[in-house]
Amino acid sequence: MKSLNIMCNTRKQRFFFLILNFIFIFGIAQNDINSPYSNYGIGIISPRSNNQLGAMGGVGYALQNPYYVNFKNPAAFAAFDSLSFVGDLSFSIINQQLKTDSLQQKGTIGQLDYIAIGLPVLKFWRTSVGIMPYSDVGYSILYEHQVDSFGLASNQYSGTGGVQLLYWGNAFKVVKGLSLGVSLSYLYGTISSSSFAEYSAENMLNTVISNFRYLDGINISGGVQYQATIKDKHFLSIGAVYEKPIKVWSKENLLVLAYAGEYSPNLVFDTVTVYMGKDAVKSTVKLPQIVGGGIAYGFKDRLTASIDLTWQNWKQFNMSNTKNAFKDNLITAIGVQYVPNPSSSKYYNKINFRLGTRISTGYMVVNEQTISEFALAAGLGFPIRTITSRSSINIMFEYSRLGTISNNLILQNYFRFSFNFVLHEKWYQRRKLD
Repeated sequence: MKSLNIMCNTRKQRFFFLILNFIFIFGIAQNDINSPYSNYGIGIISPRSNNQLGAMGGVGYALQNPYYVNFKNPAAFAAFDSLSFVGDLSFSIINQQLKTDSLQQKGTIGQLDYIAIGLPVLKFWRTSVGIMPYSDVGYSILYEHQVDSFGLASNQYSGTGGVQLLYWGNAFKVVKGLSLGVSLSYLYGTISSSSFAEYSAENMLNTVISNFRYLDGINISGGVQYQATIKDKHFLSIGAVYEKPIKVWSKENLLVLAYAGEYSPNLVFDTVTVYMGKDAVKSTVKLPQIVGGGIAYGFKDRLTASIDLTWQNWKQFNMSNTKNAFKDNLITAIGVQYVPNPSSSKYYNKINFRLGTRISTGYMVVNEQTISEFALAAGLGFPIRTITSRSSINIMFEYSRLGTISNNLILQNYFRFSFNFVLHEKWYQRRKLD
């Protein structure tokens, strides 16, 4: 009988790339959130952590794993083995609760978190491509109050959109235990906002201001990791990342209209100001530089513990109407993962248990109050292992608290349930059938 050489998992490759193409075209257009704090700057900044590391509080600078994509540090891509393809996809369901000292509002949304792939290129070179949110905008605020001589005034503010991040990262193995990484990122997105001012007095003209801001820019970041094995049972690793200040090009279309009565698209408007098309306001938005470092300890394949520190220079952020609205931010993340017995014949001993916490001093200043954040996370990882696969299904539950009800502010409680699928397949070897 003739010998026949065939590539492994051809159908799986085609199926995964079909899903990948569909998600890139339709799935990452825009995330939907509801946060009054996203009115500031370019919105709520994403933690940029995968499901597995998110369940550990968002650590990752010192960690590397061949079975998922760790985009916290581009040097971590060096962990991909030479015969496998890694695809990492995650989405979330989020329950949000907004609370003041007298009001409360709830809502539930769903969103795609990220999609990323990892590949070997050469013996010393690994690469990864992915897309995820950099920031999200979504708010609707109604404020009514009495104004002398004008009666009741109603102000409504709303906004949608955000910024997406598309990255291409590369890692290089320098010597045993040491890897260097570099990542090229493209940021792009649209932030749309509108504000209405309506008065009950009949002789007053009302006003609507519509703003459409287009953003795009390129950034480079670098990372390093070093891991040492101690007596074949323990490992100790360190990692660091630097992301230089990002200059993002901004094109702002502004339209100010005056009208009488309640707002309706059929009204006759008096145009006050128009900056559209070639008259759009062009500027540069400077996003902060980021410096991060971490240390991790592991025992065999059973226990992993890590701590990260991240500093973000938000004082240098500049955009219209943001003076004194931002300060430097320090994020501390601590996480642990435990696997009872990875080599056990019993499945429940192979389940990954994860726990972590994250504390952010806050980068937004509202009513002279810094908006800090606290998060607590837990997760489980369920391995799917065959002869050619070490794929997994991972779930994460995270509670986070942002803001406060003091000083006339809003407290946001988030309950996130995240589902993740990692496809890890040996796609670069050939089977021989006789």
